[in-house]
Amino acid sequence: MIGYWDPLPTARRLVESFNEPAEELFTGRWEQRNWRNVPGPFYAGETDSLAIGRLDAPDHICYDDDLGGGFGSEFIYRQPVNERETEAVVNGCRLELYRGYNWDGNDHWTAETVRGWWRDRSRVRQWAVAIAADWGADTHPHWGYNAHPRYLGHYHDAAQGHWDFVAYLDDGLEAYLRGYLFWLEQQRQPRPGEALPHL
Repeated sequence: MIGYWDPLPTARRLVESFNEPAEELFTGRWEQRNWRNVPGPFYAGETDSLAIGRLDAPDHICYDDDLGGGFGSEFIYRQPVNERETEAVVNGCRLELYRGYNWDGNDHWTAETVRGWWRDRSRVRQWAVAIAADWGADTHPHWGYNAHPRYLGHYHDAAQGHWDFVAYLDDGLEAYLRGYLFWLEQQRQPRPGEALPHL
């Protein structure tokens, strides 16, 4: 049985070690969150367009193209499930210039909204497949000055993140979200033999 591992105690310890107030690091607003963020404690609101979060957290952060021309914002496509992954996510959040990430998702997600996000996952998947194909190509029709060959690696890496997101949507995210639903409803890990909620 897969439960839910709470990353926030680890994240709080990390932030304390930075001597940086959490309220200055995590300032993203729930109302501005990127609709692609998977349910969980971490999410991105309005972020910069530098697209560097994957330098520290390639297994957790992806980029959109909402600004056009290969530019957009960041979002969390996979929540951390252990201490190493939590450190990667927190460091990826710290790279973001506008401090548009937050870790208060547990205060906002409900069983109803998690299930609603899951029901609408085909929209997320279709978007991810399309942008992965676009950014994974060797020529990008909207790059402008970014068409220089040295940028190809950046976009190919971003496209790999999109494909990883698609794979996670297809296999892995459902189990995580069932454990997360239990956590939201019970505020604890499931005991042996306890069934997890269905999506």
